[in-house]
Amino acid sequence: MSTRLPAVTVVGSINLDIIATTDRLPTAGETVGGGILQQQPGGKGANQAVAAARLGGSARMIGAVGDDAQGRLMLDALAAAGVDTADVAVLDGDATGTALIVVDREGENQIVVCPGANSAFSLDGVSFAPDETVLCQLEVGLPVVLEAARRSTGFFVLNAAPAMDLPAELLERCDLVIVNETEYELIPALAEAKLVAVTYGKDGSAMFEHGRKVAEAPAASVAVANTIGAGDAFCAALVLALGAGLDYSAALAVANAVGADAVSDPSSQPALAPLEEYVARVAEARVAAR
Repeated sequence: MSTRLPAVTVVGSINLDIIATTDRLPTAGETVGGGILQQQPGGKGANQAVAAARLGGSARMIGAVGDDAQGRLMLDALAAAGVDTADVAVLDGDATGTALIVVDREGENQIVVCPGANSAFSLDGVSFAPDETVLCQLEVGLPVVLEAARRSTGFFVLNAAPAMDLPAELLERCDLVIVNETEYELIPALAEAKLVAVTYGKDGSAMFEHGRKVAEAPAASVAVANTIGAGDAFCAALVLALGAGLDYSAALAVANAVGADAVSDPSSQPALAPLEEYVARVAEARVAAR
């Protein structure tokens, strides 16, 4: 593994997460009482940028917040985590994106996203370095993601969430697509993509080349506190591990270990150790299993 982690630029969403924790999720038309309310920084893009920074990578965030108190809070949280926020736009007249989240005692969740400023920004004036890894998701407008794909000349990664039909041009540009098992089923075109990482929750993760499984790694068994930021932490870790030169199975195992730490933390932007600690942990586990 290289000691130098890649520079990662995340193009994506920045949200305020408003989270109600209850014993169980409500059914349609039902009111569930006894909830505990909290607010914290979130958004798939911001979560991934923060995870990359906390894992020891150089992380830059491209996105937008509103010119409001929530937006200032999101910018402060990104900067405090070590993320470069120089290219985060502050949009007058647009509210900062907000996610309304209900989480049950098992860590399962229901989420409604109100995009606000996330749907109103562009890449005007933004440039990408030739060796820069670019990581996108689909909580911002598809035109922005397509423009990032066209401008980026380095390693381009798409976390295809939430699931939607993807233009052929975008899929052809992706060096790596990351999805969970439900998203993999909802986007049939991924079976033809050059490289796709699929997460299976407690069943681990796998890597596919043009629909053929080429690597897999088991998940660690942990107590689940919150699954909201786990997939985002996995994405950041996998991108950094691959960029550091780990092979597919080792990179998946490291990303699984990071995701396990993330689900055991109630925050959408969990505390994480440096990536090399997870690499060492995975190596020790492999030696012990022989």
